[in-house]
Amino acid sequence: MRRNFLPILGLLSLFVLGSCSADRDPKIASLKHAVEVADSQLLDAAAELDTTNCFPRSLMPKFRAVDAKDWTSGFFPGSLWQCYRFTGDEKLLAEARKYTDRLEGIQYYKGTHDLGFMVFCSFGQQMETLHDQHSEEVIVEAAKSLISRCDPRIGLIRSWDFGEWNYPVIIDNMMNLEMLFWASKHTGDPVYRDVAVRHADITMKNHFRDDASSFHVVSYNDDGTVESRGTFQGYSDSSAWARGQAWGLYGYTMCYRETGDEKYLKHAERIADFIMRHPNTPADRIPYWDYNAPNIPDAPRDASAAAVISSALFELSTLVPEGEGKKYFDYAETLLMNLSSDAYLAGKGTNGGFILMHSVGHLPADSEIDTPLNYADYYYLEAIGRYLSLRGLDPRRI
Repeated sequence: MRRNFLPILGLLSLFVLGSCSADRDPKIASLKHAVEVADSQLLDAAAELDTTNCFPRSLMPKFRAVDAKDWTSGFFPGSLWQCYRFTGDEKLLAEARKYTDRLEGIQYYKGTHDLGFMVFCSFGQQMETLHDQHSEEVIVEAAKSLISRCDPRIGLIRSWDFGEWNYPVIIDNMMNLEMLFWASKHTGDPVYRDVAVRHADITMKNHFRDDASSFHVVSYNDDGTVESRGTFQGYSDSSAWARGQAWGLYGYTMCYRETGDEKYLKHAERIADFIMRHPNTPADRIPYWDYNAPNIPDAPRDASAAAVISSALFELSTLVPEGEGKKYFDYAETLLMNLSSDAYLAGKGTNGGFILMHSVGHLPADSEIDTPLNYADYYYLEAIGRYLSLRGLDPRRI
């Protein structure tokens, strides 16, 4: 979710055009505008739910608000914290505190695998901003709740408690492991890290095809053998759901950062290669909702997948051997700049207060299609932060 990129600024000369000053760089100007839009939009969305205990999630097409137990509840407060660090806007700070407070108590909830999204993207961002002990305590409790969903016979954190699967695990769950790595480092207890590593290893073994594309859902029998492989949100059991590819790329990049285990780096590079070389990738590189969608080029795009991919590739560009990062940086930069164009970036006062347009939540269920999504905004802001850090730029001075 987060990484301080400033220590690797010595790598910048390998892949950044340093000759153009920031104040004359059209890319930086574009991101400056995007941050201004984000500040305005986030405050609009916050005001929409000022007197409730809910969180903005999407437009369907009307404004969709959710409660704390929704898997997306942590993204909006996390976006507020990120944008506050970009701008110093005290109004954003007040809203970030308020919306994070609405998640108080969710750290004890054991009915979901998405506590990483819910807690580490909210209290984790608060911790990074305020360095407060309370956020640390909340995150540790959330990590305890999350590992309670791991059956030691199977070695994986169970994803869903619904459906006809025996023990479903979705590729999205790779994103929730970062909180476990943090908890082990913070407490000195290896149990969280051990669960994360075993989950990542078994997922790498069973979730991926030979071309590094991913199944969405793999279900396990009680003895740990695979019951089934398929999809829930993608086009078909054999297709490559775009956001699933993004989750995998981000997750294994993070696992390498946290462990230094080369197998995770190599796997992340294989996933990146699948994404960057796929023949169905459109010219602007914002992927269709599924790489095998039947109605390409008329299939909906998924800006949320693009935002996650961009953020992940910026980090991956810093982790590969010297000289190999440029291709990842360049691809991530192209995604970020296209997301920052009028084609995807909302105008102030529009789009229900969300920042990006044109994402897809769950197309097979006819849910959240070609709409803004709060997690698209979150990872878009994270990608901006990583990009500016790699450029050696302070967001408040661009």
